[in-house]
Amino acid sequence: MKKLTLSVIITLFFLNLGCAQTSEIHKLNLDFEQVENNYPTKWENFGSKDYKIYVDSVNAQKGKISAVIENQGDKSDFKALAINLPNNYNGKFIRLSGYVKTENVTDGYAGLWLRIDPQIGFDNMNSREITGTTDWKEYEITLPLNPKKTDKIVIGGLLVGKGKIWLDNFQVSIDGKDLDNKNIEIYTREILPAEKDKEFDNGSNITFSTLTNETINNLELLGKVWGFLKYHHSVIAKGIYNWHYELFRILPDYLKVKDNKERDKFLSTWIEKYGKLPVCKKCKPTPIDAVLKPDLSWIDNSNLSSDLKSVLQEIYNNRNQGKNYYIKLHPKVGNPDFTNENPYSDMTYPDSGFRLLSLYRYWNMIEYFFPNKHLTDKEWATVLKEYIPKFLNAKNELEYELVAVQIIGEVNDTHANLWGGGDKIKGLRGNNFTPFKAEFIENKLVVTDYFNPEFSENAKLRVGDIITHINDKSVESIVDSLKKFYPSSNEASMVRDISADLLRSTKNTISLKYISDNQNKQQNVTLYDREQLNMYHWYKVNKDEKCFKILDGNIGYITLANIKEEDIPEIKKSFKNTKGIIIDIRNYPSTFVPFALGSYFVSKPTDFVKFTQANLSNPGEFTFREGTKIQSDKNKYTGRLVVLVNEKSQSQAEYTAMAFRAVENSKIVGSITAGADGNVSAIHLPGGLRTMISGIGVYYPDGTETQRVGIVPDIIVKPTIEGIKKGKDEVLEKAVEIINR
Repeated sequence: MKKLTLSVIITLFFLNLGCAQTSEIHKLNLDFEQVENNYPTKWENFGSKDYKIYVDSVNAQKGKISAVIENQGDKSDFKALAINLPNNYNGKFIRLSGYVKTENVTDGYAGLWLRIDPQIGFDNMNSREITGTTDWKEYEITLPLNPKKTDKIVIGGLLVGKGKIWLDNFQVSIDGKDLDNKNIEIYTREILPAEKDKEFDNGSNITFSTLTNETINNLELLGKVWGFLKYHHSVIAKGIYNWHYELFRILPDYLKVKDNKERDKFLSTWIEKYGKLPVCKKCKPTPIDAVLKPDLSWIDNSNLSSDLKSVLQEIYNNRNQGKNYYIKLHPKVGNPDFTNENPYSDMTYPDSGFRLLSLYRYWNMIEYFFPNKHLTDKEWATVLKEYIPKFLNAKNELEYELVAVQIIGEVNDTHANLWGGGDKIKGLRGNNFTPFKAEFIENKLVVTDYFNPEFSENAKLRVGDIITHINDKSVESIVDSLKKFYPSSNEASMVRDISADLLRSTKNTISLKYISDNQNKQQNVTLYDREQLNMYHWYKVNKDEKCFKILDGNIGYITLANIKEEDIPEIKKSFKNTKGIIIDIRNYPSTFVPFALGSYFVSKPTDFVKFTQANLSNPGEFTFREGTKIQSDKNKYTGRLVVLVNEKSQSQAEYTAMAFRAVENSKIVGSITAGADGNVSAIHLPGGLRTMISGIGVYYPDGTETQRVGIVPDIIVKPTIEGIKKGKDEVLEKAVEIINR
């Protein structure tokens, strides 16, 4: 199980887990002694269906009962137990301890996990894994608390991979005090009026009859004014008003305006409701050297009345400074945290009012807080009007998801995608797959591997075969029809993601036309539920193998796919006298290594990256902040360094490649990466939909952009069909050649 995938899944589950109340502290069943139907009460679970959770009355560390997670299938995936704690402890640190016993844990690890959101702290013991067969032993996790900013605290235990684990006698303490201690202080958070407003929880009651051009134009203006006020008006920033429901309150009357004069008067009167703003003495003009500047041209260049323009300009001149109920920046990193954005998860298909809210919410988040807005293919200012009829005309939940993923695609960010809700798109694509993987090689869809080799005889296709048609449709035409539904920074990451879905269906077979040994062939291929297959997403990871080895010719090789922090000292020792080192980042690194491993290759502190971040006091402004250096290791490596990348290198992998690019004697080999670097920010939309954006701008020290561009190799090398047939790794071969020169 790849750590990225596990982390994302835990995050998504965490966001929907219910909150325990303070009065229930003693009922949390942390010792697993409370049982119902052979299952520990109070505990939630998530993960693969191949795992079973039950209780054991024979093997207990304390008391009579322990909880068991057991993989009962043949695949390596994961399963986790979880329970939510009260989120209002007033302290500096929280400590989770618990006993774990394991049996034949392979292809992964066992551990405890603790998460504090929003992104305050997370630890699932992936850097100190429990593997094999072990007797009862106590483990612990400690994370910092920040009660003012804490929304949720979740604890649990998990099994990644194969085997069986027992869990027992969990304990939680705050600053050394057990939860039973009456002296634990409780942080009392003020409940703001915006949170108390529940008027439209059961529906907006908004309907739209005929969408004329005039109506669409008026709705476009309203969306821009609504978002502008949300992020600029100091009264709204205080959380006095539920800004979502304020929209619903004015919409019925706003839809009745007869002309632009009446429209502008309506909006001016509405804005006046929230009071006249005091003169802002702290407001500063946008710096001349800002990377991105607020775009308020729609105020001056539109057909607005002079009165309305004046009202909006006055708000900007006296805009909110600092803290805002609906937006904040993550500490240290600076990516936006869109707070208090109710996902309205119970609305499986949001009504038309909530669908319009979804569009308004998303468009304005991008407008003011997306650091790469200037890089979109389509001018963002035009997108709102285009999508108003699309969102309002969505006839069902599937159409709503499809139009949502399309506007998400307009930001051209590989970090962006769509999850949650009713998962209707997932249902449309199906959950049955061919037993083999196919990827685009030399612009052709080529069989590259079998998930389950035992199915190859029945499937007939061989590694290296070229698929030309799927169910009698050409691969090219299918790809063209799907592009708008696959958000991506560049073509490389788009076809990467599309290829993963081309050979799936709701049906049990798929008809393929293909070329094998220069002969045209056709085959009906049996499909299998993904639970039946040893599927992997972008790349394979063999966790049973070490992440490093010495190749022929005294060349060191490191893959970051399964590297652990404790591997780094051994790597430095083992590779000290090698001719060169190859670092393979055609994956998502399992451990963050730019500094710990990067220091091995530099003789002095070395710049390799700088960032932009938003300014909450001037929404839409992005400026450079101080970059980051690799510190030097006293025992610097003197040989050559070659780094391998491709379209599967994304986010942390790209950041890591940037660090190694700063090394004097290094070369990057392979193909262009995914083009989505930097910390992500989550976005929640009505109907329980979730998406993300790259939340900070990532640049080389000289100001060269990486978003959408990706990491461009010094030497371009791509796999060939002939190489695939022969089982060759041509990119690795080129790296060896470079070191041997």
